[in-house]
Amino acid sequence: MSSDNDDTTFVNNVPVFIQNAEKRIYQAAKLPVFRKNATSNVGAGSPYLTPPTDYMAPWELAVVNTTYSWLLLKDVSFIREAYPDPSYTGVPKYYAQFDVDTLLLGPTPASAYQVELHYFYYPESIVTAGTTWLGDNFPNLLLYAAMVEAAAFMKSEEDIVRLYAEQYAVNMKLLQSYASEKFRSGDYR
Repeated sequence: MSSDNDDTTFVNNVPVFIQNAEKRIYQAAKLPVFRKNATSNVGAGSPYLTPPTDYMAPWELAVVNTTYSWLLLKDVSFIREAYPDPSYTGVPKYYAQFDVDTLLLGPTPASAYQVELHYFYYPESIVTAGTTWLGDNFPNLLLYAAMVEAAAFMKSEEDIVRLYAEQYAVNMKLLQSYASEKFRSGDYR
């Protein structure tokens, strides 16, 4: 990262700028390369599922009961209205993002089921990994996203902030263009 600031507080926060930049990028561009699968079990009578610790957002969820039954992503209010009594049980048909750490299933599972969650995740940071897909393939995007974070920290002049933000936007469009060309969707839904 290029900056004229060698203040100890600033230098000590450079890894934070980079990690915040990575999160900003991952949240803005959900690419298939940032997806994982995880299997888990849900217990009878519990409508909640805890996703893995690196979970960012759902892609799809299935109940595995000899065959895959893909659940539909809905809002919590839909599930609460469709199944107002949590004691109503069955094979889940829907799921919702209940809070940051929990998914809600509807109806409440009647018995224990295996589930398979396909999800977007936060990859390990380049700060700790040393090299990442993002750093290898879109280093300018990562640089300008980190510069936006650093400029905000330093309370930089408006024209500097605008320059970094514009370069970030240009490079984000390149990533999104790459994603639309490289990862054309053949997804079922």
